[in-house]
Amino acid sequence: MKDIKWLTFSESVVVEYEQSKDEGRLVDSYQAEVSFIKEKYQRGILMEQEAAALFKKIQSAPVSDDYIYQEPSDIETIKKLCVNTTEKKLIPQIDKEVLRQKIHGAWLGRCAGCLLGQPVEGWYRSRITGFLHDTNNFLPRAYFASNVSDTIRKKYNITDAGHVYGSTFINWINNVKCAPEDDDTNYTIIGLKTLEENGKDFTSLDIAHSWLMNMQFLHACTAERVAYRNFVNLIEPPYSASYNNAYREWIGAQIRADIFGYVSPGDIEAAAALAWKDACISHTKNGIYGEMFIAAMIAKAAVCNDMGLIIEAGLSQIPATSRLYAAIRQVIEWKQEEISWETAFDRIHALYDETNPHHWCHTISNAMICVISLLWGALNFEKTIGLSVVPGFDTDCNAATTGSIIGMLLGAHNLPRHWIDPLNDTLKSGIDGFNTMRISELAERSLNIALK
Repeated sequence: MKDIKWLTFSESVVVEYEQSKDEGRLVDSYQAEVSFIKEKYQRGILMEQEAAALFKKIQSAPVSDDYIYQEPSDIETIKKLCVNTTEKKLIPQIDKEVLRQKIHGAWLGRCAGCLLGQPVEGWYRSRITGFLHDTNNFLPRAYFASNVSDTIRKKYNITDAGHVYGSTFINWINNVKCAPEDDDTNYTIIGLKTLEENGKDFTSLDIAHSWLMNMQFLHACTAERVAYRNFVNLIEPPYSASYNNAYREWIGAQIRADIFGYVSPGDIEAAAALAWKDACISHTKNGIYGEMFIAAMIAKAAVCNDMGLIIEAGLSQIPATSRLYAAIRQVIEWKQEEISWETAFDRIHALYDETNPHHWCHTISNAMICVISLLWGALNFEKTIGLSVVPGFDTDCNAATTGSIIGMLLGAHNLPRHWIDPLNDTLKSGIDGFNTMRISELAERSLNIALK
């Protein structure tokens, strides 16, 4: 029987402790109980009731008086805490054929980045960089492959067998003939389907309904899986995002942003508003901001070739009083110091422990990696997606996101063929009605919505 993560209280309480601490809650007194539960859960002898009681106590702990961040989840208060949102921005007109190329480039970039990062998702930094060096592929100039020498296979524990969504093998480039299924592309597709069925006036409940109708429960992970479970139990958005959801600031919403940027070229406020309606069904606070940040950057990338301005556009749509805003500002300062990307990633690892799942999968740590990759990538597609995987953390999510942004900026015609041709213009998904799709068709359908 496969090891299925049901995200029980026994599994989630450790994350809830760290998440609540991030939110400024006074939870240190519960550390010993959390450690005890973690130890006993691994032996399978902890009663779920004990974990549930502790989960509730942690989540309801008071917030420290000296907590400096203001992090609302409702859209009205979010807008009030953003910088320069009162000035009406002129939305540039874009030639239809240019926009077609840009949206197609974004889809291709997302698929290519996802395929690059998927085989090494869960690997630590030293293993990734060691494997790249030993295969003469650092920084990555090609996708990860398993057809390497027996010595290297043994050194890095390379295997081809493994279950990844619909596949029964690991998606090394030598094992695939198209872009394989991944949650990083499933959500882009389900967002497209929701937009086609409901228009841009869709509600958060429309998104929840679309998940239930078109996606299997076990194709969702962490915060999305909890939210899905809440929908089934008649807990509607936005309560579905916070009810028993320890993963509410993990990366799941951030990877769902892209389609809302694709259909809002140049209109960063519209992109962020659409992203909020999607994010709030499963995430709160910085989990929401991550999706708004990325959607706005993608919308800006359709009309701007300056990566600094693109990042500023994303920042303008999230609260300046948030942890995510402060973290991205920190990365921008690192760039201004003219440090190397290696030093920047060293600093990420000093801030976050890659062996800690909460750090590994959190919105903020991975958003910082994305921004480093975009800034130090210097508008080079290959370098940008390559940088996104070398520090580890959520490799497929980050390379997919940066690939999407740089793909939108450059357009399909300007993407290197050795990254695009292996996709064979084909993407597989677990979304009903979209099992095997032409990437070019998905781009065209996105264009049609953008033009409405």
